[in-house]
Parts: sequence; C-alpha cells; structure tokens
Amino acid sequence: MGNVEMRAARPALPPGYGARRGLNWGVVGLLYTSFYMCRYNISIANKAMSDEFHFSKENMGDILAAFFYAYAFGQVLNGLITDRLGGKKALLIGATGTIICNILFGAASFWGMLWLFVVLRGIDGYSQSFGAPGFIKINASWFSQTERGTFAGVFGFMINLGRVAINQLGPALLAGFVFLGMWKIPAQHWRMLFFVPAGIAAVVAVALAIFAKDTPEEAGFHGVYKGEADHDSDVHGNMKEVFLNIVTNRFVWIMACAYACTGAVRQTVDQWFPRYMQEVHKIDLDSPLFLVVGFLIPFVASAGSFISGVISDHVFGGRRAPVAAGIYCIEVLTILVASRVEGAMPIAVAFVTVAFTANSTHSLLGPAAAMDIGGRKAAAFASGCINSFQYLGAGLAMQLLGRLLDRSGYNYFFYFMVPWAIVGAILMFSMAKQKNLRKGAH
Repeated sequence: MGNVEMRAARPALPPGYGARRGLNWGVVGLLYTSFYMCRYNISIANKAMSDEFHFSKENMGDILAAFFYAYAFGQVLNGLITDRLGGKKALLIGATGTIICNILFGAASFWGMLWLFVVLRGIDGYSQSFGAPGFIKINASWFSQTERGTFAGVFGFMINLGRVAINQLGPALLAGFVFLGMWKIPAQHWRMLFFVPAGIAAVVAVALAIFAKDTPEEAGFHGVYKGEADHDSDVHGNMKEVFLNIVTNRFVWIMACAYACTGAVRQTVDQWFPRYMQEVHKIDLDSPLFLVVGFLIPFVASAGSFISGVISDHVFGGRRAPVAAGIYCIEVLTILVASRVEGAMPIAVAFVTVAFTANSTHSLLGPAAAMDIGGRKAAAFASGCINSFQYLGAGLAMQLLGRLLDRSGYNYFFYFMVPWAIVGAILMFSMAKQKNLRKGAH
C-alpha cells in the first residue's frame, strides 16, 4: 500500500468503560460547546454594534483581534499550567472567566466605549484559552492514539454544535420568537447575545464539576491502554521537562505555522460571513437563507473534521500531515472558485465549502496532532503551542481584513484567504512522510 498504513489494532476496553467515557466526554464537550456560543456571539452582533456606536470595520477587527491575541498568549501559558493542574480544573477556570466577561461585555453596551469592548474581549480570550488544553488534556487520557483522529472529528462536532446554536439562537433573540409555542419573546437588544450564552455556560460548568474525571483511573479503570508509550501511570508532567520536550520539537512549530494559516481562513469565514451577507446581499439574520447557512457552515465543518480524522486514523495509520496537505490544496481551489461566483445563493454555497476545508485541518492539527506529540503528560502544552499560532494568525488576519474592508469593500474578501491556504499546504507537504512526531523522531 506504499505510504498508506494498515489499520492498527485497538485495545479491548473493560466493561462499563465506554459508557463512563461517554459521560465524561459529553459534559466536557458540552462545556466547550458553550465556550463557542460565548465566542461566536460577536459575529452575530457585529453589524448591530457598528450601527449603534458608529464603529468602523477596522474597529470591529480590533475587537476580534483582542480576543485572538489574548487567546494565543493564554494557549501557551495555560497549556503548561493545565499539564500540571489537570484538565478539569482548567476548564472550570476558563468557564468562570468567560461567563463573567460575557456578562460584562453585554453590560458595556450601556456605555459604548471601544477600549472597554477591546479589553473585555481580550480578557475573555485569555479565559477561554483554558478550554482547548483542558479538553485535550482530559481526552488524551481517555483515548488511544489510534482513536484520536476520530476523536478529533467528534471534537470538531462538539465545538461546531456551539456555532450552530448561536447562529440559530442569536438571530432569534434579535428578531423575537415564541418559546415552546406558548411564550412570546420580543426582539432583544444585541447585549442578550452575551447574557444568554453566559447563562448556558454556567449551567454546563456545574454539570462538569459534578461528573467529569481527569483520567480513567480516577473513575476506577486502570491499565486500559497499558503498553502505549504515552499512557504511563503519571498524568501530571514535570513542567520543566514538558516545556523542553515540546519547545525543542521541530514538528510542533511546523504544525503551529500551518495552524496559523488555518486560523486566518477559518476566522475570516466565521467572523465575517454574517455581516457579508447583510451588507453585500441584504440578507437579514432571521431570513431562511441565513439560518440555513448558519446551520450548514458548522455542520459541514463537523463533517470535515470527522472525515479527515477518520482518514488519518484508518488510512494513514495516525499520520495527520498528508491528509492536512491534501485538504489545504482543495481549500486553495475552493477559495478561488468562491471568488468568482455572484449572487446570494452561490456565495452562501461558497462560504459553506470554504468552511468545510478550513475546519478539516483545524481538527487534525490541533487536538489530534497535539495528543500525538505530547501524550497525556504534555498534550495540553503541545496543544497550547500549536493552537496559539492558530489565533495569532486569526488576530493578524482580523486586523488586516478589517482595514482592507474599510478601504476596498468586499472586492478582495475571498482572495484575502488564498495565500494563507497555499502556505499551509507547503508546510504540511514538508512533513507528509513523517510517521513519528515525538522529539528526536526521524
């Protein structure tokens, strides 16, 4: 089969393990889902905020960038902290921070000061940066290496569930709706896009505190993955050892730079497609077309995450780079086609297809590759280093794009994404034949 690997054997799981892992995975995943509701709410509020306070697209790009830069910084620092504290504590710290920040962000609408929105969104970004390391730290212990690509796909589904939720709930809150066919909820101010997700996150955080466990051993399951190199008995890594092993691994930084490219494309679509549809095609947020697109973008993102993860596990024996390289190439072609179409419906399809490719690489290079590189002792810090670059790329892209939109309108919107996808492809092809991503591997 050439470079294609045969499917690896999987360990036999003890009775009850699957159900207990499912419970653990469920509450952890739902909390991270609620983080995404607290993160993507601003894409729905983007135009309404600009209209109310006369913010330019550059201003909105700076608010978005504040979140991403703080998130990037927090990913590195909090990844290292999470490897010491454990994933559960990290997730609860992050949940507390994002709940408070979203409430305050909504309250800041009474003053409308740009600097306050920037500061609060930055603090929120740092708080949410506990989320991915915590999520990945827990699941590195609960999954075998040959399950992690598939897990990464389901991880993609969980986070995209949050995007589906806010893309449906957000327009409903702004337009008004009937709850359970009995209570009429009138149209709300955009600040409710921040209050309501914060309340949902608070409820799920309580469930996580009660039901989640950091490791199978804490739940009474011992030696499930005995013999796997990254499933030794100690989940808490020595901070110095973890730091040195990860920062001196060249594959971490190749993955990280590619992930910056993924972040730029992914957030260009996710953060700006609602406003693009509103301003270019005069599509209301509560229109059937927008609601369908708001569902399909995260839906196909989930599908892309799952398919790419399964292929990397079952066809390429756990190797992520060759799959990611191919997806980046498809992404370049997809964006170029998208740049040539006209009309609301074709543009809607274009957004959906670009989202499919961007999120396929997102799940592979973040959770799956990070667990492969770090194992359960260092998965969070590996994730933090790689994921930080995704958000550095996103922050830079938001600032550049905001200024481009103010000066040139949406003429170059899709072309803006092309160079990022090309660089991502080149980086992944450079390590496509690599089987072992651990430090010192050849």
